[in-house]
Amino acid sequence: MDQAALERDRLGPNGPQRDWPKELYEVLKAADVRHMSYVPDAGHTRLIELLHADPEVVCNVLTTEEESVALATGAWLGGQRSVALMQSSGVGNCINMLSLATISRTPLLMLVTMRGEWAEFNPWQMPMSRATEPSLNAIGVRTIRADTPDDLIEIVGSAAALAYEADQQIAVLLSQRLLGKKKW
Repeated sequence: MDQAALERDRLGPNGPQRDWPKELYEVLKAADVRHMSYVPDAGHTRLIELLHADPEVVCNVLTTEEESVALATGAWLGGQRSVALMQSSGVGNCINMLSLATISRTPLLMLVTMRGEWAEFNPWQMPMSRATEPSLNAIGVRTIRADTPDDLIEIVGSAAALAYEADQQIAVLLSQRLLGKKKW
C-alpha cells in the first residue's frame, strides 16, 4: 500500500484518527520482533500490512491458528522473536498446541482480536468470545486485555518484555470496542 493510501485510511469521517496499529508496529519493532504469523483478520489488517512491508520481518500466512505456536517456537529456537496474530474465534484451535509453549517455556506473544463482544452482529462469535480468556488461562497463557489505544501500546510493550525476557506465554486481548464496530 502506498503512503497516500495509508494516509487516506488514517482519516475517518470525523478527521484524523489515531494510528494505533502503526504505534503497535513500532512497539513490536522496538522489541526486535522479526517474525509474524497470522490467519487473515480484519482487526489486524493494518498491522499485517505494516509487518509485510518491512523487509526485516518474515511473515507466514497460516491455514489454522495452532500453526502459529509451532512457528513461534521454531523462530525462537532459530534466534528470532515472533508474534502471532489471530481472532478470538481461532484461539480454540490453539489450546492443545499451546502446551508446547507452556511446557517448554518458549516465549510466546499473541495478539488476539476479540469478537462476540460490543456491537457484535454474528451470534457464532459469542461462545468462543466467552471462552477465550478462561481457556488461555487454563492452559497456562497469561492474558492482558486492552480496551483503549493507550492501554494497547503500553500493554504490548510490557507483554513483549514478559514474553521475550522472562520466557512467558502472553496473549493480549484487543477488545472489540477498541477495534470498532464490524461493518459487513
